[in-house]
Parts: sequence; structure tokens; C-alpha cells
Amino acid sequence: MKDIYTLGIESSCDETSVAIVKNGREILSNVIDTQIPIHEKYGGVVPEIASRNHIEAISRVTKKALEEAKMTLEQIDAVTPTYGPGLVGALLVGLSYAKALSFAINKSLVGVNHIQGHIATNYITYKELEPPFLCVMMSGGNTQIIHVKGYTEFEVLGKTRDDAIGEAFDKVARVVGLGYPGGPKVDKLAQEGKPTIDLPKTHFENMDFSFSGIKTAVINLHHKNPEINKADLCASFEKTVTEILIENVKKVIELTGIKTIALAGGVSANSYIRKAFMDLKQEGMEIYMPDLKLCTDNAAMIASAGYYNYIQGKRDTLDLNAIPNLKL
Repeated sequence: MKDIYTLGIESSCDETSVAIVKNGREILSNVIDTQIPIHEKYGGVVPEIASRNHIEAISRVTKKALEEAKMTLEQIDAVTPTYGPGLVGALLVGLSYAKALSFAINKSLVGVNHIQGHIATNYITYKELEPPFLCVMMSGGNTQIIHVKGYTEFEVLGKTRDDAIGEAFDKVARVVGLGYPGGPKVDKLAQEGKPTIDLPKTHFENMDFSFSGIKTAVINLHHKNPEINKADLCASFEKTVTEILIENVKKVIELTGIKTIALAGGVSANSYIRKAFMDLKQEGMEIYMPDLKLCTDNAAMIASAGYYNYIQGKRDTLDLNAIPNLKL
């Protein structure tokens, strides 16, 4: 069987990344040009600045990805860009570049849903993993429990009704004065504290989430008592949101009977969340979590998802557009 090489392009937020992946699971190169130092001084991602930096970086990053993979464009089978969800200006840079590239080299253009990309990080980390399984998707823009029925077939069983979990982490970090990016900084400070502060949980009849209430509770506690122990506050926040995730996952397991759980998205790099999910192995669950370096946005995950779209026969034309609120 012929090997398939996909060139993934990821530009949905503040990382310009290009990767080449063989047969959906083997990374040949995965170059990431991060803009974190640029956006740090603004306390978050500024969409216009992100777009401009993608424009400056994308040709250089593509060239480097090809060099690292020791490949030429002619050896690529498909160009697989992220076309949503994400910041529309940022998405358009990567997508426009991908269209021009696929047209110039006369290779297939295969658009990839960013969330599908995050799920695919587990195929790179675990060569043996195959659907069906449950995926807990947790990032700055999404929190969902997804039934992965096949490589390109998904059912969302639960989702956030307001803030995504990563958004809540960023807002808590901002309030306690940790800055951007919030997730890793809250995780680090929480390790110095104890989860001694009671924080509210929102419960629904179904498997949906809400992180707005707990975020507001943390903000109010800090405003009323600026001298509150910030490490304890971060530890308490982390523990409570983890309990919310696991309670809903257990509900989904009861409903589906599926005990294979994969994590995905930037927040799956959180050390407390990773440990809590690993502890579920004692309850007979199979737990998969991506390599830390693949949790945040990268093009290898997009190239992997692109491979599965490609072999299923998905092809896009040059009128493929960026969809900032694309659903799975």
C-alpha cells in the first residue's frame, strides 16, 4: 500500500504551524512559530496582530517543515489546512496559503476541522488507538464530550453552554494577576496551594457544562478579599473544574457503556486534570492523553486528521472558506 504524506497548516489562533505527517500517525516534521511573547503584553490574543504575524511567518515555517522532513512539495499527496473554528483573519491566512500551494503543485486540498485535529493527536501518540472511543475536548474555545464513532464520524454528547474551560482558566489567571497564557500559570501556582475554598458547580440534567458561574465566583472572591491566598484559590478552581469534567464523563460512560477515554485540547496539558483522569484507570477505564507537546495547537494534528479525511475521499475546491464558528 502506498504511503500517504499530508502537509498540515494550522493558523486558527496565535500559532503558525506547518507539519508533514506520514499515513496519519508518523510525524516527519512539526514546525511551530508561536506568538505568545507578542500577545503577552496585551493580556490575550489580539486578532489583527495575530493575522499579520501569520502572514510574516507562514512561508518561512513551510520551508522549514519541508527541510526537516527532507521532502519536496512534489512528494506531498494533500495539503490539509484548518478552516475553522478560530479567529477568521488568522484562519484566512493559513487557508489562502494552502489553496495557493495546492493549486501550484496540483495536489488535493482537504480542509480540516480544528477540533477533529485535536482528537487526532491521540492517533499520533498512540499508534494502536482506533475508534470508537469518547474524547473529552478541552481548550480555549471548546469544551465537549465527543463520541468518536469513526475517524471522520463524531457525535457531540455534551458541551459548554457558556465559557469554554480554557477561557475560564485565562480569566481566572487575569484576575489573580498571572497574565497570559493563563492555563499553564494557574497550573503552576495551584501546585503551591491547597484546594480549601468551596466553589460552585452547575449541574444539568444532560451532559452539558457551564464554567461561567465558577469563573464569576473566583472573580468575586478576589474582589472582596484581594489578600486571599492566590495559590489556594487556583488549586480550588482547578479541583472543582476537574470534578465537573469527571462527573459528566461518568454520566456519558453510563449512557454509552464506552470506557475508552481520550483527552484533547490545550487544557489536557494541565497536570491536575491529567492525574485525575489517570486515576480513573483504577475504575476499569482505558485512558489516553496526547504528548504534552501536542496538546496545544500544532499542524501535525491537522495533517493527521487531514489524512483520515483524504483516505475517506474528502476533497475541497478553491472556494473553501474559513468558518470561525465551525461545528464538529
